[in-house]
Amino acid sequence: MLADHDNDERRLETLADLDILDTPREIAFDRITALTRKLFRVPMSTLTFIDGHRQWFKSADGLEDRERERRPALCNFAIGQNEPLIVPDTHRDPRFADNVFVRGRPFIRFYAGAQLKISGVNVGTLCAMDTNPREFNDESVAMLMDLAAIAVDELTLRNLTLQDSLTGTLSRRGFRSEGERLASLAKRHGHKLTCAVFDIDHFKSINDRFGHAIGDAALVAVAQACRSSLRASDVIGRLGGEEFGILLPHTDLADGIAVLEKTRRTIQASLVETPCGPLQVTCSVGGAAFSGQPFEDTLRCADLAMYSAKDAGRNKVIAWVDAAPPLSPATRRVFKSGQITFNAGRSSFDCTVRKLSDESATLEVLSTADIPLKFKLAIASEGLSRACRLISKSDKKLEIAFL
Repeated sequence: MLADHDNDERRLETLADLDILDTPREIAFDRITALTRKLFRVPMSTLTFIDGHRQWFKSADGLEDRERERRPALCNFAIGQNEPLIVPDTHRDPRFADNVFVRGRPFIRFYAGAQLKISGVNVGTLCAMDTNPREFNDESVAMLMDLAAIAVDELTLRNLTLQDSLTGTLSRRGFRSEGERLASLAKRHGHKLTCAVFDIDHFKSINDRFGHAIGDAALVAVAQACRSSLRASDVIGRLGGEEFGILLPHTDLADGIAVLEKTRRTIQASLVETPCGPLQVTCSVGGAAFSGQPFEDTLRCADLAMYSAKDAGRNKVIAWVDAAPPLSPATRRVFKSGQITFNAGRSSFDCTVRKLSDESATLEVLSTADIPLKFKLAIASEGLSRACRLISKSDKKLEIAFL
């Protein structure tokens, strides 16, 4: 049996290859959770993946959330074993009787989770949940395992496609692949390259007010507006639910910002028809120049500039300007589980480590709200435990320096 941190490392490596986390909802997976609910007559079903600090739902039928804390998640227990986890009554199981998701929302009383096994490692689960206790016979377990196998097959097929089915733009995986290719060409031949990330403003309120069909129509309209304002050689990709990326080859940052401003205006001029009349959509845009660093670093800078545009009032374009020297060549892109501790070890948070060097790291957490300025970071798979201080935080990301 592998040590827990070895299992974590293998799982995160597999998830990185799948590039599934934080991607938009997809109808193929929504059908699987909907079928699971109907087949077993339960109120909730999720297709869940576990990273370093959270359980993230690629599909959640009967639940509103897209992510929750990893530690108490029943799915987190399920991935630690090879057979499906079946809990007929959580109140009678000492492992879960006082669980926060049992005593609080969504009040899980019954749980059945079949593992999603890829490349020999459990990356997540397909689960059925109820707010009432119930039995689950061998035939039901077999059917749940079959549905989990269908989900794994769909994941494998998804990994082969590079196009977003809704908008016709590149998928996140396709965009990153094209970004790395264009960055390599720019570096080799000395070409300019501008990368941008933009997010539709107040998209959640669009879905909440008008429904997902209108939300989907807004996404399609935004993609069409981008195409109409960009060159054929420019690249558009859908990076997340309402987040897009743009690549402008042979374009420096000054010219790129002018192009992005034109694109922002075109999107603003697009109207989406709703039952309440035409809806105007706006976006917040961040742009960054490629200057020889790994493409992921350029994408991250554009992402940070986009959050600056949101903080500045939304519906703006902001360029990233380096406030410090480029990242050290010793900085590695990683995908590892970590733990933040403070208050003399009495308080702790799980995190996912995305960049790591001898001097610094980039972390992802569920919330930055309660993170102090100084704490200790432990990464079991690296054998690392270091005191550190917070440099900056944005959304759910932390930049830290080791002391």
